Amino acid sequence: MKLLTGNEAIARGAWEAGVVVCSAYPGTPSTEITENAAKYEEIYAEWSPNEKVALEVGIGASIAGGRALVAMKHVGVNVAADPLFTVAYTGVNGGLVLVSADDPGMHSSQNEQDNRHFGRAAKIPVIEPSDSQECKDFIKLAFEISEQFDTPVLFRITTRVAHSQSLVKLEERQNIELKEYVKNPAKYVMMPGNARRRHVAVEARLEKLEEFAETTSLNKIEWKDTKIGVIVNGITYQYVKEVLPEASILKLGMTFPLPKKLITEFAAKVDKLYVIEELDPFIEDTVRAWNIDVHGKDIFPQIGELLPEVIAEKFQARPSVPVSNLAPKETQPSDAPEAPIRPPVLCPGCPHRGLFYVLQKLKVTVAGDIGCYTLGSLPPLNAMDTTICMGASIGNAIGMEKVRGKEFARKLVAVIGDSTFIHSGITGLINTVYNKATTTTIILDNRTTGMTGHQDNPATGMTIKGEPIKEVDLALLARAVGVERVVEVDPFDVKKLERVIKEELAAEEPSVIITKRKCALIDFESDKTPCFVHEETCIGCKICLRIGCPCIVKVGEKVKIDPTQCNGCNLCAVVCPTGAIMKEGVADA
Repeated sequence: MKLLTGNEAIARGAWEAGVVVCSAYPGTPSTEITENAAKYEEIYAEWSPNEKVALEVGIGASIAGGRALVAMKHVGVNVAADPLFTVAYTGVNGGLVLVSADDPGMHSSQNEQDNRHFGRAAKIPVIEPSDSQECKDFIKLAFEISEQFDTPVLFRITTRVAHSQSLVKLEERQNIELKEYVKNPAKYVMMPGNARRRHVAVEARLEKLEEFAETTSLNKIEWKDTKIGVIVNGITYQYVKEVLPEASILKLGMTFPLPKKLITEFAAKVDKLYVIEELDPFIEDTVRAWNIDVHGKDIFPQIGELLPEVIAEKFQARPSVPVSNLAPKETQPSDAPEAPIRPPVLCPGCPHRGLFYVLQKLKVTVAGDIGCYTLGSLPPLNAMDTTICMGASIGNAIGMEKVRGKEFARKLVAVIGDSTFIHSGITGLINTVYNKATTTTIILDNRTTGMTGHQDNPATGMTIKGEPIKEVDLALLARAVGVERVVEVDPFDVKKLERVIKEELAAEEPSVIITKRKCALIDFESDKTPCFVHEETCIGCKICLRIGCPCIVKVGEKVKIDPTQCNGCNLCAVVCPTGAIMKEGVADA
């Protein structure tokens, strides 16, 4: 037995299931699946440029006869939807499982999205584990189902399942031979004539999956008091067991297609039937369509996580439902100091801070993107106007320019991280040139995929396995698509950066500025000597507070720097008008 997170257990289960390829684009809460899969020598693992490519790699591996695991967060499935809906038609050779890590509560996402709908729309099975042991066991079953029914499988987890730990029984790796590869254009070449025939196969497969759902061990009934019956899936199973220990439970590990006979039988034997599921009434709507009386979203919210206290609160308003007494939250002694509130903020020493300081100073409109630099939208920097989805910034800026005109574009930039640019920003830059926009695009190259925990990407020169490769030259790439004005600058050289931004905004053609400096958390070469404030020289102007560094705090009419957090980036010293901020030891030198 070993204590594993759900993500670690999925990687372990994939290894035990004989998986040979694991492809992904990092995205919380899915990232650790691929990071752990890469630790197994038998699995080829990669960070793909984006989720669409990741799934296409997995599809290729499957067609070639190997078992393939593809992992991404819920919004990543939007990017991968094109190949997903087609591989639902082609079917598989080796087993193919797509992990969708949904994020109820939006802990690290721009939306709440229930990806069970993808399973229904694509007509492929959806499997949902509720703890780490099930993550390992169910992923192995998912590969068996994939091969048995000639289908990709959508394996849906949520943040709580992905990151919670529980004990897992480990087993040996299965010796799964590669399936024979046979050329079969009628199955794998999806032009209209072939696709029409494959659609017939998809519908026939769905009927077989509906029969399978009735008897699979993935779905099970736990009979207790029949006054209350609850249908649950995923993490809500754990919550309901805690809050309603005496209730009868129908636990669905396979949530599409749903087992109609099993649900009907369960409903007939309980006095009151509830469906408790996070986000959309996916199960509830189907059960109600079968003319079964059920309670669900009339009681429980459709927004956010259904944590135990939320479920208990809703049931406590219904005296007929016996709710267990949840243990009260521990309270601190009255004389203990309260933990300080830490709002989302760019890290100390973050190279993006210099850029956003200048952009805010110049009062430009900033079309933003997805990454840790999205935090530049928050006070005191306030240097971002839009953030829609991965890679949208450049296209957004083009649209703004086409509506507001070239004068507006003189105060308009698109900002995008290096990893995000490779993910889905390149086509936006091509569009800038092709459709005669004058947009200034700023690529924030911090030499890593920072937001998800410092993964490598094609621009860093390293693979997930730590193998050196030829990195993408972002400046050369920008020139190759037709941008003639390309400038690289250190974002902490704020005077030069300000001059460059002004010059490029004034240009009557598209330009690219690459701000290049390592993320402070992976920069081990630069001088980390903390800065400090020389109190006698400080005039209390508080300009340094405008950079939004959490190390700098207001003390009376002046400021101080917390040396335990300071990374010695020196940006505060650069913006200080009186030279009151300096590196420790400088004053004595």
